[in-house]
Amino acid sequence: MGADSEGTAIMVKLDDLLHDRRMTLTELAERVGLTLANLSILKTGKAKAIRFSTLEAICRELDCQPGDLLAYQKAQ
Repeated sequence: MGADSEGTAIMVKLDDLLHDRRMTLTELAERVGLTLANLSILKTGKAKAIRFSTLEAICRELDCQPGDLLAYQKAQ
């Protein structure tokens, strides 16, 4: 079975990073030039993909590494 039938195994930890940096999703959206709706899709884990340029911008603004933002969760 593919990832589509089992759900995603990639977890987005944007909530934790925003909380740690005391930054709102709206503020991050403005800083990286994304719509709040698109950033919300990423935050909730509903995104199917992320552009490297978006990942780079988020990491730049949150002063983090891609591995701080994304995690792989093994299927149980």
